[in-house]
Amino acid sequence: MNGIQAIILGVIQGLTELLPISSSAHLTLIPWMLGWTNSEIFNMDFKAFDVALHFGTLLAIVIFFFKDWVKLIKGGYNQVVKKEKSFEGKMFWYLVIATIPGGIIGFILDKFVGNKLETPIIIALALIIMGIILYVVDKKAKSNIKYEKMTLKQTFLIGLSQCLAFIPGVSRSGITMTTGRLMGIERESVAKYTFLLSTPIVFAATVLKFKDFVFSIPFFLGILASFIVGLFVIKFLLEYLKKGSFKIFAIYRVIFGIIVIIRYLAM
Repeated sequence: MNGIQAIILGVIQGLTELLPISSSAHLTLIPWMLGWTNSEIFNMDFKAFDVALHFGTLLAIVIFFFKDWVKLIKGGYNQVVKKEKSFEGKMFWYLVIATIPGGIIGFILDKFVGNKLETPIIIALALIIMGIILYVVDKKAKSNIKYEKMTLKQTFLIGLSQCLAFIPGVSRSGITMTTGRLMGIERESVAKYTFLLSTPIVFAATVLKFKDFVFSIPFFLGILASFIVGLFVIKFLLEYLKKGSFKIFAIYRVIFGIIVIIRYLAM
């Protein structure tokens, strides 16, 4: 893998991980559409490089929400040790509880299903179907619950929905944002919660795959690209969702899915 390819994949990761359009789908499909083979671009396990790029967007999330994480961790600690109740303490433990089931179920499904679903047709269909669901749910859902008012039940269900992200094309951010919107959580709030929720799972995946990393200049270029682009995407999405909807992302998913199907059938 050369530096240009690594940067391209890093930019793709930074753009697609944080938007509800599926990074796993794009990291699989775009090299396929460009005619890159795994042997050409990956001198390590594909999953390992995928996780490495996810680590880049993880850094973007941690840095962007650094003050939030400091308050959350401090609040969680104070709630247990000092018995001091606060919103941050409550939300910290909501995040912990929401992470456990989705993480365990997702890990089991990924372990037994593996890359069996990573075919262009399946990914394309997942992009299209999830795009339609996202559009319908977002259009019909109310927006009357803010981040500060989210309940344990709501945060738990959003966390549980992450287990469906093992299907390439579904998108972790896509399914969690859709689940949140289904329960009436406003767009900007569910996006923020989704970003925070992804932090522990991506960190755990990084630790598990660390031994498979092959450290090289392209490797670090990919992570740097996903980190820089990720910072801009977080800021863009949170600002955009103050007035905009998920419609544009749903339409993109459907169009991209159709293009993939046409390309596959034309081969």
